[in-house]
Amino acid sequence: MPKAKSKLVPRPPKVIYPSGCKELSEELNKEELVKRLKNLAKVFTEVGQDDNDDYVGLALFLASDFFLSHPSKDVRLLVACCIADIFRIFAPEAPYTHPGQLKEIFLFLVQQLRGLQDPEAPLFKRYFYLLENLAWVKSFNICIELDENQEIFCSLFKMVFSIINDKHQAKVKNFMLDMMCPLITEADAVSQELLDIILINIIEPHKSQNKEAYNLARDLIRRTSNAIEPYIQAFFNNSLVLGKRSESEVSGHIYRLIYELNNIQPSVLLAVLPQLEFKLKSNDENERKSVTKLLARMFSDPNSDLASQNKPLWLCYLGRFNDISVAVRTICVAHSQHFLVNQPLLIKDVTEMLQQRTHDKEESVRCEVVQTILAAAKKDLNCVSTELLECVKERTLDKMSKVRSSALMGLAQIYKNIMKMPDATPDQVTKVAWIRNKVLHTYYQNNVEDRILVEKILNTSLVPYSAEPEERMKTLFYLYAQLDEHAVKALNELLKYQYSIRCTVRQLLELHRCADTEERAKAMLPKINQLARCLREPTKAQDHLKKFNQILVKDIRIRQLLSKLLSGECTCKAAEIHVKEIMTKMGTSNTLYSVKVLLERIAPLLIDRVAISALMKFVDDAVRGLGEITDELRNASEAGMKLLMTLSFVFPGAFHTETAFEYLITFLRHEDETVAELTLQIFANTGQGLQEDFPNIYSSLLPVLQSMVKIGTPRQAKHAIKCIAVLCKNKEAIFGQVFEHLKRSLDFESANFETALVSIGHIAQLCPQEFAVDLKGIVARFIVKEVLMQDRSEPLDNEDSWCPDHMVSDETIAKIQGMKLIMRWLLGLKSNQSNLGISTLRMLHTNIAHEGDLMERGKVNKPEMARLRLAAGSCILKLVQESCYAELITHEQFQGLAVLINDPCYEVRVRFAQKLHRGLMNLRLPLQYLAILSLAGQEPVKEFKAQIKQFLIGNINKRREYMKQHSAAQAKTYSLLPEYVLPYTIHLLAHDSDFESYEDKPVLLNLRDCLLFVMDPLIKSDNHTFNFYKKLFDAIKQTADAQEPKDEDTNKKLYAVCDLAIDILMSKAPHFILKDYPANPMLPSKLFTAPNLNVNTKVYLPKDFPLLNKKKASMQAIPVSPKLTAATDTKNNTGIKVSARENKPNNAMKSPGKTKEGTKGRKTNTVTEESKRSESRSPRKSDRKENEKVQNKTSTKLHSPARQKQTKLTDFATKRTKNDKQNLRQSPRKGKDAPLTPTKTSSKSSSQLVNGGRLQSANKTTPVKSKFVGKSPQRRDSDRKRIDNESGGSPSPAKRFKTSPIKGTRQVVKNLSPVLSSGSSSDKSGIAVRSSPRKRQAGEKSLNKKPLPIKRTRMARGSQNSTDEDNIIPSPSSTNSSVSPRKQSKVVTDMPKKAYPIRSNVRRSASIPNGTSDGEEEGTPETVAVTSMSPKKRAAALAKAIETVGTEEEEEELNIKRRIRKRKR
Repeated sequence: MPKAKSKLVPRPPKVIYPSGCKELSEELNKEELVKRLKNLAKVFTEVGQDDNDDYVGLALFLASDFFLSHPSKDVRLLVACCIADIFRIFAPEAPYTHPGQLKEIFLFLVQQLRGLQDPEAPLFKRYFYLLENLAWVKSFNICIELDENQEIFCSLFKMVFSIINDKHQAKVKNFMLDMMCPLITEADAVSQELLDIILINIIEPHKSQNKEAYNLARDLIRRTSNAIEPYIQAFFNNSLVLGKRSESEVSGHIYRLIYELNNIQPSVLLAVLPQLEFKLKSNDENERKSVTKLLARMFSDPNSDLASQNKPLWLCYLGRFNDISVAVRTICVAHSQHFLVNQPLLIKDVTEMLQQRTHDKEESVRCEVVQTILAAAKKDLNCVSTELLECVKERTLDKMSKVRSSALMGLAQIYKNIMKMPDATPDQVTKVAWIRNKVLHTYYQNNVEDRILVEKILNTSLVPYSAEPEERMKTLFYLYAQLDEHAVKALNELLKYQYSIRCTVRQLLELHRCADTEERAKAMLPKINQLARCLREPTKAQDHLKKFNQILVKDIRIRQLLSKLLSGECTCKAAEIHVKEIMTKMGTSNTLYSVKVLLERIAPLLIDRVAISALMKFVDDAVRGLGEITDELRNASEAGMKLLMTLSFVFPGAFHTETAFEYLITFLRHEDETVAELTLQIFANTGQGLQEDFPNIYSSLLPVLQSMVKIGTPRQAKHAIKCIAVLCKNKEAIFGQVFEHLKRSLDFESANFETALVSIGHIAQLCPQEFAVDLKGIVARFIVKEVLMQDRSEPLDNEDSWCPDHMVSDETIAKIQGMKLIMRWLLGLKSNQSNLGISTLRMLHTNIAHEGDLMERGKVNKPEMARLRLAAGSCILKLVQESCYAELITHEQFQGLAVLINDPCYEVRVRFAQKLHRGLMNLRLPLQYLAILSLAGQEPVKEFKAQIKQFLIGNINKRREYMKQHSAAQAKTYSLLPEYVLPYTIHLLAHDSDFESYEDKPVLLNLRDCLLFVMDPLIKSDNHTFNFYKKLFDAIKQTADAQEPKDEDTNKKLYAVCDLAIDILMSKAPHFILKDYPANPMLPSKLFTAPNLNVNTKVYLPKDFPLLNKKKASMQAIPVSPKLTAATDTKNNTGIKVSARENKPNNAMKSPGKTKEGTKGRKTNTVTEESKRSESRSPRKSDRKENEKVQNKTSTKLHSPARQKQTKLTDFATKRTKNDKQNLRQSPRKGKDAPLTPTKTSSKSSSQLVNGGRLQSANKTTPVKSKFVGKSPQRRDSDRKRIDNESGGSPSPAKRFKTSPIKGTRQVVKNLSPVLSSGSSSDKSGIAVRSSPRKRQAGEKSLNKKPLPIKRTRMARGSQNSTDEDNIIPSPSSTNSSVSPRKQSKVVTDMPKKAYPIRSNVRRSASIPNGTSDGEEEGTPETVAVTSMSPKKRAAALAKAIETVGTEEEEEELNIKRRIRKRKR
């Protein structure tokens, strides 16, 4: 039977149904079929695994296509449940043996499991039963043996991940995992497709889109980690090492996948992490960026221990902080905040890296460091170390504004957060306490952006303007009381600067109320410019403000809002509303930003009348010692009063309430003298209109003020007098009432003697004429004779140089106050009536000269003498701030005053320097007093010396900035421009008391230190004024000392100091080529006489004096050109301007730092005494008119292509003098220097020729009779050689020319004098000029100095000193001949008009006589060709020859390069 059966087709087994179940057939309708399947499914749930033999046929029948493809969802679900039970009943075997059938069945089951998606569906319980059955029995494990099992698994996993959601209970998820996990752990392999289906759910965007799918995938990986690890490892190995990528979405997210797997199950990456170390060192920047970002996240995650487990990888990651790529370094820095917050064990390593990156050269990296540290501090201040906060503090001074602003804003926000925390610990408060000081210290920067930022931080973080008035004022009080000294000054300056801006805007509004005229428009422009300078990008801001000003003209409402904003009655809330309304009316115009910043700076966002009343209450509690403020703050009362005093100056209208004045009267009666003094100053600031508006307050205040003037302390009396002057309309009458009482107190025995002296002095300053008679008697009979000239008490033994204030005797105090009384009276008079000013200055000078002991009786001890001479010096500084007294001071008095900065007492030096600096910064002291700071070059205390250096630099910058901002200041160039301090400095140093001989080497060394002290900041601040300085020093050497003009030793000392200055100048510019400065310097006639007739070229320093500039020849003088002298100035024979008054306006003079572009490219070199002995050739007759056009304009060289030699043109310059009949000097004898005779020359730029001592007009030119004219080139050459032999020969070429600061180059003075027929030339300024013989070129070679490359220059069109004649291309025949543009060479036609290229190493004003240049062989084909040309062709050839060629060594170098290029080609 078995064999028979095998040959026949097997019959399907008989379908047997369980008892109670009806037969299933295809003929049944849906309802009946569902009913019978439900019954069958119910029975199958109760069937055990032992009764499975009878149901094979039923199992096969249920798996037929009829049921699996039935259109009814219910039928398919019931069939699926039945099949699932069949798998349970027949487990571990299945009744289905055909692989295809099994595949179809399991795909059917997967499809039915999709019904689990909606837990609220009616059939969900059956779907859940299906899932539970399949998971419990592990039915899908049967598929492991199938060849196509991965398709089933992929379908199953994909379906499960797609249907799971947050509505599913935990048991549903667990059954899903139970069903899926065995398919991985027990399978022989896991396909890449299945792995992708799992992994795609753990990365973005799938992770965020379906978090339950992510959780399921996470749990699945954790359960199957051991089984899935090899497949994950193989996947990453293919991707990272071999570069193979799958086609799934996962392949593009390798590093995200690694990060997620590390979070889920780090063990699966044990073999992958070493590969990342190699990726960190990849040459591909994008790979390094991706891996760096990945590892940063992996290392910085909370509870991550990857760094401790994989130390090499961690160290490799730290190395990326120093990566060459900016993007990689930025990534490392950006993720550092997570390390600081989440990884306490790694903070040390990360801190070291961040400290290094704070000095990164890239702005973006430094900015990222700041933001990272601040972000971490905002999350948790405790996780950020003090070192990191110091890094941020350092970045507040970064050179880039973006970094600075990030640091300041972040620190301010941290400070605000900590101060607002009610539970902030003392350690946290202490940790951020320095921030308030640091923010305000930034206001010392000159950058407008930084200042605007500090103001914004003050209003938003330090003292939030949005807080209620009481809370806001309390915060302000605490802030002010806890600031350091420098921060308080910065805050005061901030408030005062805002006040100045408000005043400017108020003035602009007042102009709008005037009639619309041209005068109003002109008056508005300076106001707009002034406001633009207080905004970012002043140029753009100026345009924006002009547009805003036009809007103000048309829009009355905006003007009204601005007026309300600037009124003293405007509240903080109203100010905010007004600003918003103005901005709304402005719309979206381009001017919006600038106007917004301006409004923010002028709006009173912190202070109004309500706020001042609240602040008064806090200060009142502090003064009385009540409240918590007194307990928490030290010196709370003094800090509160100083704050009120500052606010009273800035917001005087906010104090104009009865409540505020009542508080002030209470403070005035307080026993604390400091509180009373500050209250008086507040009344002086806010008392305007008090008498009319608050008569009751005025009536109670006036007696108190009068009492303080009579019997108060000296400081109280001083401020009380100022208050009376402000409050009272009839101040003279009130002063008259107290004056009689004060006169009676002028007695040494009176208890109020010092108060009387102070009060009388201030009354005398305010009302000098009203009490003139009484004051004259008091000063002459009492102050001078009884106080200053008498020594009543015996001195106390005290050998110290200074003593505290309380140890100063009453007599010394009286003498100091006596000097101040006289000084104040003179300041009130502002005139030298009855020679009071002269006698007072003489008395004060005598006090200083006698070291503080006026009468020299020896009854004053050293510390009191120091105070007396300091007081005398301070009084002089005060007096000379008035021009009427500045003109009276003598040289000796000024020099005696200057000595105070070198006083033996340190305190005297410090206080005197501070007072001097204050007067200089206010631009009240004349420029002459800036020279006093030069004596600080000998200051022994380094800190004080550095401070004075800052004083000097600050004043230089202040003067330069003032001249830029005020166009009217150009008329006072000589009294404002800091360069003009050098003549005063030189004169002051030349009269140093230790400088007895100009050959005193030790003293000269000290004086050089003083000069260096002044010249360093001047030269560093402007690199374009070397020529001005050189010309200035040479000009001084041509004058005499006006103090002792006939004393030869005095003049020699003056010249020696000039030589020191020249030496310093040359040492500061080793590669500097001297050029002719476009204007002559102005020397003060008070210090220097008119210039001498001769040029002073002698060096007055000792021969063995150690020069800073080793090339002593470069100290040769540059003669001053009379051609450059302005007609409006006093002019001497040599063309040097001497100012009759130091502040005499001169529009022709330009600032040394603002020379025209055309003068920058000029080159004029100095001539040594030896070079003056070289002979010069006279121009040919046919070349004379050509020379008239070419002089002072072009410097040309003919370049011989045959010999490739450097050539030069003979310098022939001609000029026209002012008087044609004026005699010139006779021709000198051969071989000797010509006497230097001065000649006054006209300022006009016209050319003339001189023939044998007769002046010829340019229009009537006559030929110059030269020995060489009319001869052949060969004959001329032989004649020259003969003359050279007769004259004893010229000096050796090595000595003929002075070596310039540039190695290997020569310096030749630009020829500005007529040429004499004898071969020597000179103008009447004493400038001797000769042309170079042909042997000079050979002599230069003997120097054996390789020249450096010389920078090429180009004359700018419209040079200041060039005329039309200077710019004409020279014609060889006549002045009327010209070259047609069509016939000119391309070199000429391509040149800009009046701007021809010149050689920087060729003398200017050179021409070519006979078509032959110096240094060329005569008779060569090139020369003959030029000589035989027509005039027009010669001019064109000459212009074509204007080219820039270097020295012979340079040309040889160029030829070598050309040959190398040819070989390469």
